[in-house]
Order: sequence, then structure tokens, then C-alpha cells
Amino acid sequence: MAMALSPWLNQLGQELQRITIPSYLFLVSLLSLSIFFLLSFSRSGSKFKLPPSPTRLPLIGNLHQLGTLPHRSLGTLSKKHGPLMLLHLGQVPTLVVSSAEMAKEVMKTHDTVFSSRPKTTAANILAYGCYDIGFAPYGEYWRQVRKLCVLELLSLKRVQQFQYAREEEIGVLVNRIRKACLGQSPINLSEMLIKASNNIMSRCVLGQNFVEQNGSWFGELARTLMTQIMGFSLGDFFPSLSWIDSLTGLIARLNKTFVEVDGFLDQLIEEHKTANREVESKDFVDILLQLQKDSSPEFELTRDNLKAILVDMLIGGSDTTSTALEWLMAELMRNRSVMAKLQEEVRRVVGKKARVDVSDLEQMDYLKCVIKEALRLHPPAPLLVPRETIAAVELGGYYIPAKTSVFVNAFAIQRDPEFWDRPEDFLPERFEGNSVDFRSQDFQFIAFGGGRRGCPGVNFAVAAAEYELANLMYWFDWKLPSGSALAETLDMTEVYGLTVHKKCPLQVVSVLYSP
Repeated sequence: MAMALSPWLNQLGQELQRITIPSYLFLVSLLSLSIFFLLSFSRSGSKFKLPPSPTRLPLIGNLHQLGTLPHRSLGTLSKKHGPLMLLHLGQVPTLVVSSAEMAKEVMKTHDTVFSSRPKTTAANILAYGCYDIGFAPYGEYWRQVRKLCVLELLSLKRVQQFQYAREEEIGVLVNRIRKACLGQSPINLSEMLIKASNNIMSRCVLGQNFVEQNGSWFGELARTLMTQIMGFSLGDFFPSLSWIDSLTGLIARLNKTFVEVDGFLDQLIEEHKTANREVESKDFVDILLQLQKDSSPEFELTRDNLKAILVDMLIGGSDTTSTALEWLMAELMRNRSVMAKLQEEVRRVVGKKARVDVSDLEQMDYLKCVIKEALRLHPPAPLLVPRETIAAVELGGYYIPAKTSVFVNAFAIQRDPEFWDRPEDFLPERFEGNSVDFRSQDFQFIAFGGGRRGCPGVNFAVAAAEYELANLMYWFDWKLPSGSALAETLDMTEVYGLTVHKKCPLQVVSVLYSP
């Protein structure tokens, strides 16, 4: 049976088409690929018991089996081959983990062994040699930087400190939707959610609303950065052929983006050095500069280290929150009784006040259940950022070699019928009186990952999602445009990328609610 080509294979074809070199050099390239194929297969035997593998093709291995939606394709393959499955993506051995039990082994029992990251071509260039948090290899530098960021940038105290930015930007969002209510015309809610999320992160990280002030330039730069850092590189799958990335122009494109980002961050840092801000108005750049000033000789933060961390913050917080809210609102449009129950809770708690207070959220238990269920069904990054083993390890009775890439399929785990009743249905009530949470050691629910490499920004993301959802439910009633499909048949097609978002933007009609 023919399977859909994966996004990476499609990109491979596009990249090879970019090569404008004499035909004899192209023949040399093909010859190199052929020699590599023969050598790799001659070395494929192993005396160790490896996890089961699907049948692979010459040269590309299992790349063709990723499909256009890898989280779904790999989930289907795992039902046949088991919760531990070894793929060969080009030249790179890749372990796919698809059960809560094995995820616990990876993220807790053997967490240290699985705590490194494969160094990709794009991240190496765009993240200053992987000196950020997300892509840095496991080691002393990563431990020190993560500790600093968790304590100084992403702590609960910092979340509370930046509440003013969330309130102001969500207030802007509410006013935009309120204006649209006058004409009863449909709005592109997906677009509005993305803009609000980007505005909040721009305020918290950079100290200014660059999206509003320099929308076209800053927005394009941010989108280019996010797209390229997860883009296809032939060298990532065939390290011995990494030189082809230069021929295709990939390295030149990455360097061009890096120069633009680097210049922007340099200017931003200089402006912050000369500014004299009050303590309560300091943003991430101010905090990082103070940390650099106070750093010890044993662990000094360089200017490039600071810029790498800022790149991380912009990527990590740019569209995960908006993507989660987009799926959540789509599920509410399909499940009107859930929306009615949620609105009743929000409006009862807020009462007739002129605004939603952050303290109100503590009384909104059902709202938290709704967010949990949306993250269970639609984790923004369903294939968690890949890990890499730093040593050989035995896992589930199988031998896992060192330098093996590891994908944990959160999508498959969070829809496993062993743990979830009616796993494909949107049922927030399943979390009422249920202690299972994405912040704890419940490995059947890993929307933000787990262990040392768990997402350190979970508090920031959840705070924004809770406050934004409460405002959307308090101020407006929601319906689909007249003449559109029934809510039950709302298009929920996915598009795979840095995050998995809806293919069709969510078009809705908002009706202003009067307390």
C-alpha cells in the first residue's frame, strides 16, 4: 500500500531541485548516496536485541512512513509494532515511545540518559550553537541555564509580575471582538488568538509590543525563525551528506535569518542597557542582563548566551498558547453543552464586575477541566521535541544504542484507551475530582513533556490560557456563521508544523453579553 510522503520527503525533493550545479557533480552526489546506502546496509546487523522495526526502504529507511501527520502515522504504526519502535530515518536511528509506561521509563527512571538533544543544522545556526535551553545538549551549561531561567524568568513570581501585560493585551483582544459584534459579521478567531499571544510574549520578553509597532517586519521575521528552526536539512538525516545543504542554499538562508535576528537582538540589548526601568516593569531582557552582571566566574553568561535564550523564549511562547486555544474554542463550538456549562461558571464567579480578575480563576474549576481536556486531545506539539540518548541503555527489555534520537508520542499516549474512557471524545468532566495533571508525574498526560526536559514555561502558558479563555467566555456568546456546516461537522483537519494547528482558521460570530 502506498503511503503519503512525509513533509520531510517533500522538502527533500524541493531542496534537491534548488541545486544548480553541473550535471557531473549531481551524478557524483547520486553516487555518494548509493555508496552510503550500500555501506549502511552492510553494517545494519546487530548482536543486541533491538526494538521492533517496520520494513524500511533503501536509502531513506522509514522516512516515507512518517506521513503528512507524523503523530498519527507513528501512532498507527505503534499499534502494530508496539510501544517501543525503532525507525531508521535516513542514517539516524530513531526510537518512538507510545505508551505511558515507557514514557515513564524515559522521563523518570532513565531520565538522565534520555536528557540530551540531537543537534540539528537549523538550531545550531539560529540558536547560537544550541546555547539556548530547548536545543542545548545535556551537560553543565544546560543545567545552569535552565536553573537560572526557571528561578528568574519562569517562576510563579514572574508569572504574577507579568499579569499586567496579559490583562492589557487580552483587553485589546476583547475590544476588537466587541467591535465585530456590532456588525454581526464573522471573525477569524484563529488570527486574533495568534496576534494576542504574540503581543503578550513580545511585551514580556522584549518589553515592547513589536507586533503592533512593526507588524509586517517583526511578524515575518518571527514566522521565518519558527519555520526554519524546525525545517528539513538533509544533513540531519544523512550526516555524511551534510555538504549538500550548502548546495541547496539552505545554509545561506539560515545564515540570512540569523544575521537579521542577531542584529535585532543586539540593538534591543543596547537599548535596554541605557534604559533605567523600574523593578516592576522589567522584562526578560532586563532580567537576563542583570543575571549576566551578577554571574560568577565559574559560570559566565556571554552576550550570545543571552541572545540564544531570548530566541528560545520567542519560539517557545509564540504560538503554543494560541494553538491550544484555537483547538479549545473549536471543540467548544462542537460541544455546545460544554460551552454553556463553562459560561455559567465564569459568569457566576465574575458576577456583574466590569472586568475578570485574575483571582476569579481560582474559583473556576470547570474552566481548568476544559483546558486540561483540550490539551489532552490536542497537545500543541504532539511529538515532543526529540531527545537523544547520551549512553546505551536497556529499555523495556530492548537495547537502545547511544546517540539514538527519541520521539515521545504524546498524541498517542493521551488517547490510549487503557487510561482514557472514550479517548476520542471531548469530555472535560473526566477531570472533575481527578488528580491527573500535566504538571505532575502522570505520564499518561504529558502535554508539556516531563522530566528534566519538560517545558519550563508551563506556568506562563497556563496563566495566559486561563485568563484569555475566561474573558472570551464572560464577554461573548459564540456561534458559527449562518450557512456554515453543523457544529458536529466542523472541519478539524490538522496541519503539521512547529505546532499542529487547524488547517482551516476558525470563523465564528461573536455576540456581546451584558452582565
